[in-house]
Amino acid sequence: MSVRTRIAPSPTGDPHVGTAYVALFNYAWARRSGGQFILRIEDTDRQRSHPASERMIFDSLRWLGLSWDEGPDVGGPHGPYRQSERTEIYRERAEELLRRGGAYLCFCTPERLDALRAEQREKKLASGYDGLCRSLPAEEAHRRRAAGEPHVVRLAMPDDDAMVVRDALRGDIRFERPQMDDQVLLKSDGYPTYHLANVVDDHLMRITHVIRAEEWLSSLPKHVQLYRSFGWEMPVFCHLPLLRNADRSKISKRRNPVSLNHYRRAGYLPEALLNYLALMGWGMPDGREEFTLDEFVASFTLERISLGGPVFDQEKLTWLNGKYMRRLTPAELLARLQGHLLSDEYMLRVLPLVQDRIDTLEGFFDYAHFFFAGEVGYDDEALKELIPRNRTAADAAKALQVLLEGHVDPLLDWEAASIEAALRAFADAAGWSAKETFMAVRVAATGRVATPPLFETLAVLGKEVVRRRLRRAIEQLRAARPAA
Repeated sequence: MSVRTRIAPSPTGDPHVGTAYVALFNYAWARRSGGQFILRIEDTDRQRSHPASERMIFDSLRWLGLSWDEGPDVGGPHGPYRQSERTEIYRERAEELLRRGGAYLCFCTPERLDALRAEQREKKLASGYDGLCRSLPAEEAHRRRAAGEPHVVRLAMPDDDAMVVRDALRGDIRFERPQMDDQVLLKSDGYPTYHLANVVDDHLMRITHVIRAEEWLSSLPKHVQLYRSFGWEMPVFCHLPLLRNADRSKISKRRNPVSLNHYRRAGYLPEALLNYLALMGWGMPDGREEFTLDEFVASFTLERISLGGPVFDQEKLTWLNGKYMRRLTPAELLARLQGHLLSDEYMLRVLPLVQDRIDTLEGFFDYAHFFFAGEVGYDDEALKELIPRNRTAADAAKALQVLLEGHVDPLLDWEAASIEAALRAFADAAGWSAKETFMAVRVAATGRVATPPLFETLAVLGKEVVRRRLRRAIEQLRAARPAA
C-alpha cells in the first residue's frame, strides 16, 4: 500500500509552530516515499472550533510550502475531511462496536462521576471510570437507551494487567492497566470524542503512518484497542519528541511565541523556519545544518529521528533566518518586503489611518513607524500612561497579563468591532474605566499617547504584533521601580 500520512489540527486557536513541526515530518515521509499527505480538520470540539482558525491553518501551511494532496479545500476520494461533517460515520461505527462487544452503553450521571473522582482523589487512587455500567445486561442497556435515558458509549478496554504497544521510534512500550480506563467514545449529544473520530478517520482515509507528537502516547493503548475491536489493520505509530524550552519544559506561549502567525508577521522566511524545524529531532547524514525542503525530503528517514527532546531556541532560529536573508539579492529582498510589510494590501490599510495626520511624505515615516517596527519604545510620559491613576506598575502589569491571556489570545475575529468588545469586556471585569484601558493598550501597542483611531489601528497592526507589544509592556512595568 502507498504511504499515506496526515496532519490533523484542531481549529481552536492560532496555528501552532508544533503543528508545522509535525506537518513537516509527515510531509517529508509521504514525499520521500512517493505517497500522499493529507490535511484533516479535527473540529469535534464544537465550543472552541472556529472557521477563522481553520483559515489560518490553511494559510500558514501554504505559506510554509507544505502542500497537501487531499483536504477540506482540495477534496479527495476519502472525504469529507472535516470531522464535523462526518458525525453520522462515527455514530455508525459506535453502533458497530456495540454489536461487536468492543464498547458498551454507560448511564452514569455527571454527579456520580464527580463523586467517583472525588473519592479516587481522597483515597489517592488512579483516576478513571470504574466500569459500573459495563456489567449491565445488554437487554437492560438497550431498554434504557430506547426510553431516552441520557448515556454515552464507552470503550471496553481489556482486563489484562498491561498492554505492550510498538512505536517506530521507541520500540515496545508497556502501559499498565491503571493507564487504560474505559474512555468515552460517543458523548451524550451524539458527537464523538477525539479517540473514536481519530481512529475511524485514520482507517477510512487509509493512513499508513500516524506520525504525531509524543503527548499522544498516553492515548495509544485506547487507539490500539479500537483497531483491535474493529478488526482493522493498524498503522505504524511514530511519536515525535515534543518541542521544548531551554529548561526542558514543553514549549508554550508563556515562554516563547508559538503562533505561526507571529513568525510570519515578524518577517521570518518560511524556508528558514522549515530548515530550523527539521533540525528539531533530526539531522542530515552529512551533518549540515542548512538545507532546502527538497534536500530534507530526499534524505529523510524515520530512523534518523532523535528522541533527545529538541529545544526550540528562538535566538538560533533568528540567527539562521539572518543567514537566509543575507543570501538574497537586493531584488529578492525587495520582493520579500513588497510581499510582506510593504505590500499594497497592507499599505492600503495603513494609509487611510494616517493620511489626515501628515503634511509631507516624509511625515509618513515619522508618524507611522509603529505600523512597521517590531518593537516600540516607551518614554517616561508613555510609561506613566500605562499605569492608571491610583494604581501601581505591578497592578498594571497584572491587569495587562489578564487582558493578554483572557481577552486578546482567545480572540480569533481580529476586527475593530470585536477588538473593542474584548477591551470593554476586560475593563468591566477588571474594574478599569474604558478610558484607562484604551490608553494603556494604545501606549503598549504603539509607544504613543496619540494615534489614529485605536481599534482600527490595532486591527491593522494585527494580533501578533499587539500580543508581542503587550508582553513587552508587561515586562517594562514589572521592571519599573516603585514610586518613592
